[in-house]
Amino acid sequence: MIRSHSPRTAALCAAALSLALAACSSGTSGGGPPQGGGETELRLYNDKGAWSTYFEQMGALSQQQIGLSMKPVGYTDEPTYQAFIKASFRTDVKPDLFTWTTGGRLTEIVAQRQVADTTALWQEAVENGDLSADLAKYYTVGGKQYCVPLNAAYWGMFYNKKVFDTYGLKPPATWDELIGIAGTLKKNGVTAFYHTSVLFSFVWFEQLLAGTDPDLYDRLSTGQAKYTDPGVVEVMKRWKSMIDAGYFNNPGDKTDPADVLKTGKTAMVSLGTWFNTSMTQRSMKAGADYGFFTIPNVNPALPKTSMIFESGPLCSLAKAPDPQASEKFLKWWVTPAAQEKWATARGDVSANPKVAVTDQAIAEVGKAAGSGTYRLVNRYFEAAPPPVLTAALDGFGAFVVKPDGYPKILEDIQRAADEYWSTHRPGS
Repeated sequence: MIRSHSPRTAALCAAALSLALAACSSGTSGGGPPQGGGETELRLYNDKGAWSTYFEQMGALSQQQIGLSMKPVGYTDEPTYQAFIKASFRTDVKPDLFTWTTGGRLTEIVAQRQVADTTALWQEAVENGDLSADLAKYYTVGGKQYCVPLNAAYWGMFYNKKVFDTYGLKPPATWDELIGIAGTLKKNGVTAFYHTSVLFSFVWFEQLLAGTDPDLYDRLSTGQAKYTDPGVVEVMKRWKSMIDAGYFNNPGDKTDPADVLKTGKTAMVSLGTWFNTSMTQRSMKAGADYGFFTIPNVNPALPKTSMIFESGPLCSLAKAPDPQASEKFLKWWVTPAAQEKWATARGDVSANPKVAVTDQAIAEVGKAAGSGTYRLVNRYFEAAPPPVLTAALDGFGAFVVKPDGYPKILEDIQRAADEYWSTHRPGS
């Protein structure tokens, strides 16, 4: 999680700079001047170390198709990764390509004039049908587009099918049915839901609020509502009641959620469709070992089911080692040839509408989401301004450990929101 002014962050920055200097001395890309008139191998710095195999496959494919290879440099610690990328703005050690997030964090680095403008690329891709105009808004800052989609993902519930079959359970159609499933599992000694106190501590807050009052969720993200408002307080009370009922695992458990789901130690994990990759990495088969369902609204009167949506960007610096080579790779990345390989290898949806999805359940969700069946809600990690997100991640992480403290936690998050919105226009 992001802690801008902590001793830990200072140490991470130092570690990141050491790593950067080591990378600079070990290759021509990601640092020194282009060799031979231009780059032939780009380095893609990313915070998805577990995806290295898939990035390597894409690098081999790009070498075949456009004569430009790509080597991933993956991080597994988010603060260290962020520290490295931000340090690259001020040093000669610059990545050819890097992953980031949309929302406030993208706006932040665009304002620093660090990111390459991809407006022309987007216009061409939308015209060709390789990217959707609806997706462009997540990549638009000040009327221009920056970066391209690394991935697009819809959030729902992954579940252990064998556990469900053992107790005669099936995917719920209503929130009450979902809670009923949790109760049945609890009675049989099975933990219903996964949650964590680090980084992804926001997952159940966003799901409960979006499924209760998505308009309030949107207002909260734009400073037009407060974390101390009654609707938000009620969501925290509901979340607390679920924790008190014993439906969640120990939030301090460091076991990977994919391993927790595979063993059946926890029956359900709420994450984006990208989590499908973790399942396939563990030789689990969709439909046989696990399934995926849309999480029903808490409020059944809502006209559409709220679905959390995210799209992570793949970016190039404005002052990349070889801007032309980086742009060439980004143009190739959004094509059907590249995206079919990317989506198929990971078993996930693609940002390119032309690409078919192999997993039936996820394919159906992607198709329905694209047709307007669901109300798409921007993931909290991107929707919340960075300083507010920092306070919220800390607050929600503390809440899942000690739920009784939610009133003060909401006050603390609102204090960060008040400070941020005092210098930013609410609703912008």
